[in-house]
Amino acid sequence: MIPIKDDNPSYSFPVMTIFLIVVNVAIQVYQWTLGSGTEAFVFRLGAIPWEITHFQELPGIPWTHQSGFPSVITLVTSIFIHGGFFHLFGNMLYLWIFGDNIESLMGPVRFFFFFILCGIVASFTNIIIDPNSKIPMIGASGAISGVLGAYFVRFSRAKVHVLIFLFFFIRVVRVSALFALGFWFVMQILSGLGTLGIKGGGVAWFAHIGGFVVGMFLIPFFEKKDRIRIFRRSGR
Repeated sequence: MIPIKDDNPSYSFPVMTIFLIVVNVAIQVYQWTLGSGTEAFVFRLGAIPWEITHFQELPGIPWTHQSGFPSVITLVTSIFIHGGFFHLFGNMLYLWIFGDNIESLMGPVRFFFFFILCGIVASFTNIIIDPNSKIPMIGASGAISGVLGAYFVRFSRAKVHVLIFLFFFIRVVRVSALFALGFWFVMQILSGLGTLGIKGGGVAWFAHIGGFVVGMFLIPFFEKKDRIRIFRRSGR
């Protein structure tokens, strides 16, 4: 089930949402220009759990892979790095659909700090699960999961258009955000539980779970009360 749009108009121009999308796309384009240097770029700016829990860079890695700054900074830089076109496209699609309404509630500056904080907490959640992993964590999905969590709390009655795939049958259906995002969250939990004890790379499911939960928790502290009243008067 893939969301393609929602029926929840925004009351302000989503300047920060667009800015975050542009930055992520620009960095991905830059990565493509690096060719064989992409791996070194990911190791320098990706969040490596072992480095963060041991307060030092991985021993024995080439100097080209070393960042030269405190590893904790990668909890932020890793948010803006992706593993390829489909990784980037999926994340930016979710950010575009759900980010504008959350930005409307907060304003662009608050939304930016909310986004970054959700991304940091999401990474920490995954680090707690596998603190000795030496594989870089990259992608904005943890931060975007926070946006989804906030949307789930504030706009559960909004309608979301989703693509449903049933073998060769493809159909667009209109469902509530409560169902669409609730289903998404349950899938993250099931997928995460299925990877417990498995070493190696892959999707950081627990980052998605942590981001979603912290987004639900933080939304009351970041939203502007006057904007909540606007949405409530419109029946949302």
